[in-house]
Formats: sequence, C-alpha cells, structure tokens
Amino acid sequence: MPFADVNGQTLHYVDSGGDGPAVVLSHGFSMGFEMWDPQVGPLVDAGWRVVTYDERGWGQTVNTEPFTYWDLADDVLALMEHLGIEAAVLGGMSQGGFLSLRATLTAPERVRALFIVDSEAEALGDEDRAQFQGLFDAALLMGMAGEMGDLFQAVLFAPGFEGAAVWRAKWNARPLATWAAAKECLFERDSVTDRIGEITCPALVVHGDVDAAIPIERGRALADGLGGPTAFVEVSGAGHSANLEDPGTVNAALLAFLADLA
Repeated sequence: MPFADVNGQTLHYVDSGGDGPAVVLSHGFSMGFEMWDPQVGPLVDAGWRVVTYDERGWGQTVNTEPFTYWDLADDVLALMEHLGIEAAVLGGMSQGGFLSLRATLTAPERVRALFIVDSEAEALGDEDRAQFQGLFDAALLMGMAGEMGDLFQAVLFAPGFEGAAVWRAKWNARPLATWAAAKECLFERDSVTDRIGEITCPALVVHGDVDAAIPIERGRALADGLGGPTAFVEVSGAGHSANLEDPGTVNAALLAFLADLA
C-alpha cells in the first residue's frame, strides 16, 4: 500500500489511477479508507479516478499528536498536491465531511464539488459532548466488546446493519488510548455554520433518516446553508453511515450528481 509524506504526516492512501477526473473520499471517526468500498467500484466504472485514505490516527496512518479538522483539511489538500490532482470532488462521511467543508473554505479553487454523508457544519453541543465523553470514558474502562460495542454500534449504524461486525472487530483490535487525539478533535471542533454560505460549488448532501449521531435536521441545515446549487437526499432506514448501509440509494444519487458535472 502506498504512503504519502505530506503536511508533516505519513498518510496511507489507495489511488485507483487513470486519466479521469478525481474524487477524493474522507472517512468517518473510528473508520478507515475501506468504508468507501461500496462506492469505489461504481465510480471507477463510471470513469472517475478515486482516492481513499486513512486520516490521522486511523488505519495505517499513525498519529498521537493533537490536531484539528483544519489540519485534516490541509492533509487532504496536500495529498491531492502529492498525487498531481489540481482539483477534485471532495467527499466525506461525518468527520470526513467536517474536513471536506474546511478544505473547501481553505482552497475553493481546488474543489469542483462536494459530496457530504451524515455530517454537519455545527460544533458539538454541550449535551452531546457530555454524552459522548461518558461513552468514551466507559469504553476506556470496559473496552469495546460487549455492552460498549453495542452502544457505539447504535451510534454509528441503524439497527440490524449486518456489516457492523466488521467494524466492531476493528474497534476491538485497537487500544482506546490511541483514539484520544482524534476524539479531542471531534469533541472540540469549531462551528463553520456562519461560513458555509461562502461555499458555492455544487454539492450533494445525503443523510440517513435514523442517524443517531447527527440528526437528519442538521444535515438539512447544512444543505440549506451552502451557497451553491445543492441537492439533499434522505436515505430511508439508514443511520450514521448511509453510504455503507444503503449503497444502492447513495450510489445512484452520487453517480447522477457527478454525471451532471461533466
């Protein structure tokens, strides 16, 4: 697997290659580049060059130092530079959406369009922070197996999602202490609500209607606040990981959206 030494980091990435226009996909908290597997094949088949990667502290990208989503925005822009990609469609799920919004605000000329899955522009509220901090503290004591794994699964996925077992195995294999920097970044993120109107590129926002981590109303608010032509797709029965839980619906919407960019 290739690695890129960019922005003071060593990022693990996968590049489908080819001469087509680029889509760069950023994953959610506790996940990794593999979460985009249901999208990669259809995108490549449609003629797109697809780049997925592990963000700081996840998968094969190692990090223990504090960072912000603005830092992660700089990471994805630096990875694009490393790969010779002048401009790309940026896609992101949850925290991948946080960093993609910030990358677009940082360098709008580098972003052709946005594809946002189960994300928002707001900071974490006090009530949510207290709830998630309690969950994290309990997980440090008890581990991610059993009850704590059940609770975290309920945050990330709708009930009955069969693919959750794959991710639970990854969580159990990783000491919770290594999540600390990413957790602080997630909990202490700033709001960009007052700036998203500056984003004028085309955007597709998709959101599961039973998302327990970021309620669908916040996804709608993000879509309504963006300054360019924006489509919003509600994914019925999906939780916080709509692209994994219902790839058929998400892929159809994404491919139609990208076709209109050509």
